[in-house]
Amino acid sequence: MSAQTATGHAAHGAADSRRWWALAVIAVAQLMIVLDITIVNIALPSAQKDLGISDANRQWVITAYTLAFGGLLLLGGRLGDLFGRKRVFTVGLLGFALASAIGGGASGPTMLFAARALQGAFGALLAPSALGLLSTTFSDPRERSTAFGIFGAIAGGGAAIGLLLGGLLTEYLNWRWCLFVNTPIAIATAFAAYYVLTRDHIAKGRRVRLDLPGALLGCGGLLAIVFGMSEAVSRGWVDWLVLGSLALGAALLAVFVLVEKRTEHALLPLHIVGERNRGGAALSVGLAMVGMFGLFLFLTYYLQEIKHFSPVMSGVSFLPMTAAIVISSTGFAARLMTRIPSRNLIGPGLLLAAAGMAWLTQMKVDSPWAGMVLPAELLLGFGMGLVFMPSMSLATLGVAPNEAGAASATINSAQQVGGSFGTALLNTIAASATASFLVARAGSGPEVQAQGAVHGYVVATWVAMGILLLAALIAFLMINHRPAPGEATGASGGSAAGAGAADEEAGARVKAAGAPTPGERQRAS
Repeated sequence: MSAQTATGHAAHGAADSRRWWALAVIAVAQLMIVLDITIVNIALPSAQKDLGISDANRQWVITAYTLAFGGLLLLGGRLGDLFGRKRVFTVGLLGFALASAIGGGASGPTMLFAARALQGAFGALLAPSALGLLSTTFSDPRERSTAFGIFGAIAGGGAAIGLLLGGLLTEYLNWRWCLFVNTPIAIATAFAAYYVLTRDHIAKGRRVRLDLPGALLGCGGLLAIVFGMSEAVSRGWVDWLVLGSLALGAALLAVFVLVEKRTEHALLPLHIVGERNRGGAALSVGLAMVGMFGLFLFLTYYLQEIKHFSPVMSGVSFLPMTAAIVISSTGFAARLMTRIPSRNLIGPGLLLAAAGMAWLTQMKVDSPWAGMVLPAELLLGFGMGLVFMPSMSLATLGVAPNEAGAASATINSAQQVGGSFGTALLNTIAASATASFLVARAGSGPEVQAQGAVHGYVVATWVAMGILLLAALIAFLMINHRPAPGEATGASGGSAAGAGAADEEAGARVKAAGAPTPGERQRAS
């Protein structure tokens, strides 16, 4: 063996071991992002009392984060494509650490709101860069399925872990630790990222111009829509501010599409969402998040307000669903995605989740947790584990490397907008159903109030079930990806790598015309 060949093998071996460390770094960052969406929920009552936040303004602890995160995702994804995902990922981690420290040390409401918005902004840099790095780091089909299985399990189960961790930190330490805990984790992860992630810095002379009109229109449209949905929780859907925000968001996004069609270096190349598998995956995940975020909200209130669980016990009660997501995603979906068509995982997964929702429609005030909530959680967990992992993989499959960030931002935007819409829509439906129930019954004692609240949860759960059934139908009709020959065995090692590189190179040339890459044509056939 020549010295050059030996050196090549040694470098390849080092890269092989390093990419699994890269997966650990990416997974920790993704977990931190997902945790932060729910960890503050349980801490909110304590923070409100400590800082003197009014009932009218307390929603901004959540809304400030979701607004910045959801509104800036497209820009964050494109910045990763233009300046290198490793660099943007590291900056996002360090910024997230700083914002978390500011929030934990907040001396008043305004400081906390600003810190949460800053967290969301840096989260918008992190999330698409994490998924883009995962896509470009793992190209071998079997390794890709394992990596995306872990990533999908975190995306699906992290919210439940956030509820548990938030309860533990709030009950045994202080609400501020729900924010402080991010700082050492993010700093350590940033240092690890510097050493284990592959350098993908793009020289200044090779960078394309940032699509500023697209950034303003796209981010502005998403901001307006997420803001309108968030305000609908407290104002209702017919309020002028809610309707105006939603209309403005829709108008900005419509103009955004027109501008992107005529822009050479678009913020979001439209062929990314126009391809049926990526579009179907984004729609399926977005609709799934409508139901899932509503479920977390209702079950948290049901367990604490109706069943009188402590914050810690409420978090513990979500662990079976988290375990089911992990088992389903890594144990089943990761093994099957290289063997069967993607819709045969995503569609049945959504039907299983809908069955879990159907089980919860039988919920009563005195329903036992083990007999009512636990079976529903297991059905939802196993179902969503089959959905998240293949959907995340499809979101970046066949995308040219210089567009992976934009593709990642698309699936993340679908999750965020779906979660915001689900929280607002289902909360409004539940509140209206509860009010109607109480008006129709004489008396307003604690028992009637509890019955009314549960009735509202049940009505909203019926709606969530219908949305999951619609998502399943979309998945079956739109997604037609089939694994390429040899994916199940990981055959053709080196030649596969060469073919993959050729596929990416060809893809980069034809993407501008909106044509499918060679790999996409093979998979769709």
